[in-house]
Amino acid sequence: MNAVFDANVLAGAVCWNGDPWRCLLRLAQRKAFSWGTDFTLEETRRTCLRLIQEKRPKHNAEARLEWSMANVRTIEAAPLGKARSRDLKDDPYLACALAAQARCLVTFDKDLLDLEKPFGIEMVTPAQFLRFFRP
Repeated sequence: MNAVFDANVLAGAVCWNGDPWRCLLRLAQRKAFSWGTDFTLEETRRTCLRLIQEKRPKHNAEARLEWSMANVRTIEAAPLGKARSRDLKDDPYLACALAAQARCLVTFDKDLLDLEKPFGIEMVTPAQFLRFFRP
């Protein structure tokens, strides 16, 4: 399954052990594949490094970040035409998901979640993403 993870979900996976971390475990098990563009990956790296600096997790968050960045497949963003989300900063994630032919975009962002299924791509929370793998 192809998926796109927004920066805040990956930051949550890097710094804590909740549902976003369990999403990364599904990537490690090769049950899903993560996609990003140069833009989304740079935003993710900045967001994660800032959060690591602020929260100072007890585990090796930098190693989690490097693993997650190394395991994202890169792609050129697809053209969206007009703005799709209420927040223009979300459109690069939609463009990435469209280009990757992703089944879903994993996010906590209400603006994205409210879109429900643009271009046939499901907008899901980490908990909803994990339900795809339940028997």
